Amino acid sequence: VHTVTDPTPQREEGDDRTVSTKSLSKDFTQGNIARQLLLFALPFMASNALQVLYSTIDMIIVGEFVGTPGLSAVSQSSQIVNFATMVCLGFSNAGQVLLAQALGAGKRKEMNDVIGTLFTFIAALALVFTCAMLCAQGWILDTMKIPAESYEMARDYLVICTSGLIFTAGYNMISAVLRGMGDAKRPFLFIGIASAVNLVLDILFTGIFGWGVAGAAWATIIGQGVSFVFSLFYLFRKKESFGFDFQRQSFAPKWKYVGMIAGLGTPMAIQSGCINLSMLVVNAMINEIGVVASATFGVGVRIDDIVNKISQGIQYAAVPMISQNIGAKKLDRAKKVVHVSWIYSAGLTVFFMVLYVTLGKYLFMVFSDDPLVHGMSGEFVKAILWMFPALAVMRGSGAFVQGIGNAKLSMVLALLDGVVLRIGLSWLFGIFFGWGFFGFVLGYGLAPYGYAIPSMLYFLAGKWQKRKALAEDI
Repeated sequence: VHTVTDPTPQREEGDDRTVSTKSLSKDFTQGNIARQLLLFALPFMASNALQVLYSTIDMIIVGEFVGTPGLSAVSQSSQIVNFATMVCLGFSNAGQVLLAQALGAGKRKEMNDVIGTLFTFIAALALVFTCAMLCAQGWILDTMKIPAESYEMARDYLVICTSGLIFTAGYNMISAVLRGMGDAKRPFLFIGIASAVNLVLDILFTGIFGWGVAGAAWATIIGQGVSFVFSLFYLFRKKESFGFDFQRQSFAPKWKYVGMIAGLGTPMAIQSGCINLSMLVVNAMINEIGVVASATFGVGVRIDDIVNKISQGIQYAAVPMISQNIGAKKLDRAKKVVHVSWIYSAGLTVFFMVLYVTLGKYLFMVFSDDPLVHGMSGEFVKAILWMFPALAVMRGSGAFVQGIGNAKLSMVLALLDGVVLRIGLSWLFGIFFGWGFFGFVLGYGLAPYGYAIPSMLYFLAGKWQKRKALAEDI
């Protein structure tokens, strides 16, 4: 195994690591890490908040105009669609790591081929998922044990959103590419457009036209479509600074990079898919309790998603920073990114835990006026608080495992988190111990420790320093 040394490499003739001021990419191999990470993470935190707001708006408006069965329908079907989205995102994140390491190593000429291959790869994958999910919609909903009161609404939402999956996958792919290049502002712009369109259409379709859950689905898919088309148009206009020429031949997949994206992305996709699949299994267990428990868990997960995605902005920023420094063989800087990530994440964790304790019930009231949902919200809050310390650790060590490109370890840890612990603990506490709703949520909340603790130990052990950087093969 090739041993990566830490000293800064001398720049050779032809090394174009220095980035033009007109480029959308940024060089994180030098400068103040704490300041860079904070400034880079803030737009991602805002983007992630808007992205969650995108689907949260659906639930708030559906809760107002349709009621508890509608909330259950949207929460269940959106989780199903998210499974396909997260698998596509796993491959997009693989492309992000490749691009960031290539940028850190000064291999900017190869980046055009990686981007073009990634475009075609993700588009093909999204179309396969669309066809498969539309054909299996009935089986999926039956397997999820959707409450009878929500079944037809869940079907409408699933069919409409699945039909527009290519827009969702496309936006996430473009955002991953820009993250790998060190650009946080454009993803925020693109999701801001989607959120604005979604809000207006949600009120129009669901509230004024009375289309119910189907109206919320149409608002979601149109918003995503507008955002995706706008992002493509914008990047085409800025193609010189973006680093991709948008020539027809550039979209032809280069088999070298197909293999690298597939090899690195398959474990990442399994990781993302397993975590989402485990949520579907826990949802199915809770659905058997009844529609109120289903709606309460759906609202709780949505609130938790807001908190989770805001702090995840730190991880989104840390991954390309770590990747660039690994590609540039600056291992000490890569380690410092993890340390600073832990500090920032700890501060956010304390803030959100206090927010949950003091305002938990009121947050549920934003989504639903059902007193039964409000009454059950306390059980959710008490159980989910156990998850926050694990998330704080994962923001740094999880970003490191992903940033160095150790996808196999990510997959193993995700299986431990998503399959062994999330499903196993939820069954243990909820069914075997008979703790019911509280037990299911507690198992769901404790599962991330299966990723957080091993990834932290892997980082601290230091054996990763003997890994070969991916950039050497690009």
